[in-house]
Amino acid sequence: MTDQSTALYAARVPIFPRRVSGHYRRLKWGILIVTLAIYYLTPWIRWDRGPNLPDQAVLVDLANRRFYFFWIEIWPHEFYFVAGLLIMAGLGLFLFTAALGRVWCGYACPQTVWTDLFLVVERWVQGDRNARMRLHQSAWSLRKWRLKLTTWAIWLLIAVATGGAWVFYFTDAPTLARDLVTFDAPRVAYLTIALLTATTFVFGGFMREQVCIYMCPWPRIQAAMMDEGTLTVAYRDWRGEPRGKGLKRREAAESLRITGPQVGGRAPLIPMPGVANTTTAKRQIPEGEDTRPPGDCIDCNACVNVCPMGIDIRDGQQMACITCALCIDACDQVMEKTGRPRGLIDYVALSDAPREAAGGEPIPAWRHAVRPRNIAYFAIWSAVGLALLFALFIRPDIEMTVAPIRNPTFVTLADGSVRNAYDVRLLNKHGDDRAFLLAPSLETDAQAEMEIEGHPGHVVPVPADTQSRVRVYLTAEPGTDMATEAASRVRFWVQDMTSGERAHVDTTFNGSEN
Repeated sequence: MTDQSTALYAARVPIFPRRVSGHYRRLKWGILIVTLAIYYLTPWIRWDRGPNLPDQAVLVDLANRRFYFFWIEIWPHEFYFVAGLLIMAGLGLFLFTAALGRVWCGYACPQTVWTDLFLVVERWVQGDRNARMRLHQSAWSLRKWRLKLTTWAIWLLIAVATGGAWVFYFTDAPTLARDLVTFDAPRVAYLTIALLTATTFVFGGFMREQVCIYMCPWPRIQAAMMDEGTLTVAYRDWRGEPRGKGLKRREAAESLRITGPQVGGRAPLIPMPGVANTTTAKRQIPEGEDTRPPGDCIDCNACVNVCPMGIDIRDGQQMACITCALCIDACDQVMEKTGRPRGLIDYVALSDAPREAAGGEPIPAWRHAVRPRNIAYFAIWSAVGLALLFALFIRPDIEMTVAPIRNPTFVTLADGSVRNAYDVRLLNKHGDDRAFLLAPSLETDAQAEMEIEGHPGHVVPVPADTQSRVRVYLTAEPGTDMATEAASRVRFWVQDMTSGERAHVDTTFNGSEN
């Protein structure tokens, strides 16, 4: 049997976080509403691209190998835009972690957002912390079954909506919604919805903090991103210890208090000459008792009761902490009720601890954010973003690729002329059909004839938002430099007959060397 102290996995003990209000709770509500609205509503936003293109604003069109984002269209050969966005996302995660710890985990991670949403449903149906604890510990009854099944049913509806919203990003949302209801949708759509429904239901409803502790790799990686200058949620133990045993002990300690220099945001409790001796004489202090005046922490466990991870922030930095800052809101409320300054639990840099404990002022938050490493992250992140914007705005609306046929590299005709063949691919990125004029530009004054297979002239029609591949033959007259030299430079030009926009590709013409 594995010793509990060395076990790599512990069975889950249900956590029932208490409802709390405050600055960080309101911030989390705002982020939750915005992120869920973006996720659920984005597939239904329309964007007119023309009669021949999809009108869904954000669409990953796997069938036609396109990615649409409002006015931006990404083709397969432009995947570097997606790669650049992923790099920016990674650098942004590094930047925020180095500056503010695990703010992604505490505020915007999908696991956190959906767990918060499921907790709202749980509180609405079953009540707040104490009511839910009593319900969990009670025997199964008709009332318990009713409350649990109601909670699970609402969770399941949210999970189905979550899985359904995901598949809407990959095809036209209204059409797929109708097909799903009439059971005409592809089987893969139902399988995807079922899988995402199950994972959302289980992860957000039952596993919750275990996903963060045992499944997510980020808690292990974050250690390399953080240092003593990182602002993270922490308990000011130099101000809170030793913990007072409730208000009665604090009231007793207040009778011994004198004024003195502020240390860590509170006045130290130092005995007054003449008063301390009298008080000490009246009260026998048991052996081993901490005789120091109590700190600001009254050991009410409010910070523990609101924590969705079930940890005690007063135990120091822990891998399970997602820095959601709800313990800050809970502690600030207690500090206000007891007449103590807020901030016993706060966003704190560990490097400030000695200074604050000695009575000094903490370094301003902006100075912790503006550090060389964070500046480097931001500079790289900005450079990648600017490069993507530059590449996006300079890319042409028409593109052409030319691939010489290598087998054979050239053909000598009966009259001595030499012919090369090329596969030319024309891309029309416009929302309407376009005609493109194709013509060669030769390095020398030699004459060469061009023929496009299947097209009598030099004009190639290309439907809207598609590509056309044509076979082009270029023939050099006998005895010319192009016909006899090993390789000659050739430039193919393409011109949009509607807009006049032009593009070109350089290639080579292979001669017979005879």
